Amino acid sequence: MSKLLSTKEVANYLNVNEKMVYALIAEKKLPASKVTGKWLFPSHLVDQWIETNTINFPERPSKLPPFDGLLVIAGSNDPLLDQAIELFNSIYPENMAVFGNLGSMGGIGALRQKMCHIATSHLLQNNSSEYNFEYARQMLNAEPVLVNFCNRQQGLIVAKKNPHRIKDVKDLAQPGLRIVNRKLGAGTRQLFDQELKTADLKGSQLNGYHHEVSRHIDIGLTILNAKADAGPGIQPVAKQLGLDFIPWRWERYDLLIPKEHFFNQPIQNFLAILHESRFNKMAGRYSGYDISMSGKMLFANAAESETQQPVQA
Repeated sequence: MSKLLSTKEVANYLNVNEKMVYALIAEKKLPASKVTGKWLFPSHLVDQWIETNTINFPERPSKLPPFDGLLVIAGSNDPLLDQAIELFNSIYPENMAVFGNLGSMGGIGALRQKMCHIATSHLLQNNSSEYNFEYARQMLNAEPVLVNFCNRQQGLIVAKKNPHRIKDVKDLAQPGLRIVNRKLGAGTRQLFDQELKTADLKGSQLNGYHHEVSRHIDIGLTILNAKADAGPGIQPVAKQLGLDFIPWRWERYDLLIPKEHFFNQPIQNFLAILHESRFNKMAGRYSGYDISMSGKMLFANAAESETQQPVQA
């Protein structure tokens, strides 16, 4: 478990007075738990809160190197994305796409630091209906182009035949049940924490909450190998490994691309793959993907009226 800070300690850490800390608690802005009548602050959640609310970033002095055939993608991982990258590398042998598994927040951070050409993200906004736009505005100096890669079914992956009869998040607190979790900065972890909050549960109540892994497939493999009974993840992984799945919601998994790179040929070639029949066939091998919006450009205002425009390759 991460270190727990007292009210005085978190005030010193943030360099504010204690009254400000209590004001942030009252506004439900600062992550905190009340134990035996005292407020306690998990240090890792405080650090995440600081990072999420950072809006003023220094400009990276160096520029991202020219493509020279290398397309760098970073952020949230996805099995279909892995296959799309393989397809890209086979269709365009003069190019090579590589992926850095950094989580959604890490991908946007890499884009901000000009360390990648495309970031992948599925961060749910405060309105619980829109994705990624809010985080892009907060974390990037310039608003990127957003293109949908796919929609995915998120939920709980559980052991085959669901021996613990888990129906929803509240059942994760039952005695003897072990969970496995995603790392901080992952969109799935963010959604899981939101589901826990809705169920009035704290991570400290769950056995295995701090047992963290990096990829969706690692959640599934941990459960398949009986080292955990449940964990947050996507339906395609559960289906692939023959595990059971309890759905929460469909989510949007997007590509974030700097406007200055959008029309570069390697990026346009990668986006063109999303309209390929081979990509459609790959997605069809899984349960839990919806590619009806794949390759379509997204706009914050237009998204509410469900009017997206296709990307012209």
